[in-house]
Amino acid sequence: MVGPSIRIKPAGESSKASTVDGGETSHRLIGFLLSQPQSTMNRLYQKPSSCLSIFRLLQPLERQVVMNLLWLETPIPGATMAAWVTREGKRPYQEALSTLQSLHILPQQSTRPGPPQPVKHNLNPTFKASLRQAITGGGTSGSFGILAENDDKHPAPDIEALDAFALERWETILYYMVSSGTGQFPAKPSQGVLYLLQRSGLMATVRGATLQITSAGFQFLLHPPHEQLWELLLQYLQMAEERQMDLVEVLSFLLMLSTTELGKSYSTENLSATQKAMLEDLRDYGLIRQRTATSRKFSPTRLATTLTSSSPPLPTSAGTGDGSHVQGFIVLETNYRLYAYTDNPLQIAVLNLFVTLKYRFPNLVVGQITRDSVKKALANGITADQIISYLITHAHPQMRKNKPLLPVTVQDQIRLWELERNRVKSQEGYLYTAFASHADYEWVLDYAKKLGVVLWENPSKRCFFGSVEGHMNIRGYIERRSAGNA
Repeated sequence: MVGPSIRIKPAGESSKASTVDGGETSHRLIGFLLSQPQSTMNRLYQKPSSCLSIFRLLQPLERQVVMNLLWLETPIPGATMAAWVTREGKRPYQEALSTLQSLHILPQQSTRPGPPQPVKHNLNPTFKASLRQAITGGGTSGSFGILAENDDKHPAPDIEALDAFALERWETILYYMVSSGTGQFPAKPSQGVLYLLQRSGLMATVRGATLQITSAGFQFLLHPPHEQLWELLLQYLQMAEERQMDLVEVLSFLLMLSTTELGKSYSTENLSATQKAMLEDLRDYGLIRQRTATSRKFSPTRLATTLTSSSPPLPTSAGTGDGSHVQGFIVLETNYRLYAYTDNPLQIAVLNLFVTLKYRFPNLVVGQITRDSVKKALANGITADQIISYLITHAHPQMRKNKPLLPVTVQDQIRLWELERNRVKSQEGYLYTAFASHADYEWVLDYAKKLGVVLWENPSKRCFFGSVEGHMNIRGYIERRSAGNA
C-alpha cells in the first residue's frame, strides 16, 4: 500500500482543511476533552456534529492522520504509517498519535504481558461512522439541529438583530466586571452569569455581599473574545455534574451550535431535558436568542456559530464579523500618548485599566501611559506582555504601516516598569532576635535551615527571618532547648 507522505508544514503555510486557528482556544477545549473517560467520549462520538466540531479543533497533522484512516475498512500496520513520515516529522507524528489516542479517536495500544504485537492503526468505529456521516450527509438523527418551520407571524431575526443582541449581552457581562468596585452602577447580568463569574474566579465577594473583579478577572478582560468565551464555557462544563446535568448532552449541544447557520431558527422539539434547561443560560451569555422564554424556536448568534471557528465571534463597528481583519482603534506615539478612536464604554473602561485618561470627545479618547497607570495594572495582576499584546491587537490601521508596529521605547519601558515592581518580593514570616549567646543563635539557625524555612539571616546581629510555615517548629525547638538548659 502506498500512502501520501505526512509532513510538518513550515510556518506561514496554511492548511485548506483547517477552519480554526489551532491556537489557545482550541487547546483549552481539547485539554478538557483529554481528561474525559472513554465512556464519555464514545457517547459524544455518537453525534456526527460533535465529531465534525472536534475534528475542526484538531491540529493540522492530527486532522491529516484522521483523514488518512477515515475511509479504510481494515486497520493499517503502524510500520506502513510510519513510512509515510519524513525524518523531521517523526516527533510531531508521535505526539499527534498520542493526542488522538488520549481523545479515544485512535484505540489505546495493548499493554498485556507477552510478546509484543504488531501495532495497527484504525479509528474508533463510533467516531469513524459519525464523521463519515457528517461529511457525506444522510441520516435522520437531527444532530446538526432541525430547522424550524417558517412562520410569517414570527420570522427568524435577521443577522443584524442577532449581532446586536449578542453584543449587548456579552458587553453587559464584561462592562459589569470592569466597573465593579468603581462606584458605577452598570446593567447587572443575570444571577446565573454572576454565579459563573464567581466560580471561574473572575469575581469574588468582598465586604459581605459586594462582587468585585479579581486579578484573574483583570487578565480575562485583555484576552481575545474567543478565549474569554471558552473560559466561561469550560467552567460551565465543570459545573454540569453538580447541577445534575448530563455532561455529554451539554457538550454535544454546544458543539452542535457551532455547526449551525447564522440567521436561521432551529426547533427545540428534538432537544433533551438537559439541553432545554441550557437555553436560559445560553440566552444570558448571548449565544442564542429566543422571542420568549417558552418559545419553541431559537436562533444561534455569531457567538455560538463561531465556537469552533476562527471567524470573529463578535461584530465590530468596522465590519460585520465575516472573518475579515478586525478594525483597530488605538494610535500610540513615542511620547507614550495614546489616542483611542472609540465611543464604546467597554473599550474605554478596559483602556482605563492601564492608561491615564485625560480627554474624552464624542468619538475619541486621549490618554497617557504612565508609570503609575502601568503599576496600577501590574498590581491588579495584568502583565506587561498582556498590555503590549492588547495594544498590538487593537492598533489602528495607520499604526500597522510601522515596523515594528508599536514604538520600541514604549514596549521596553512598560517591561522595565514591570521589572522594577518585581525587584522586591514581600513574604510573611517571623523575625528571631535577642539570642542570649552566639551559640544559641547558631543552634536555632541550623535547626531552621534543616527545615528549609530561613528567608534571611544576619550573623553579626544574631537574627534571622523565617517563614510562617516553620514558626511553630522553631518556637517549639526554642522552648525545648530553654527548658533543657534550665
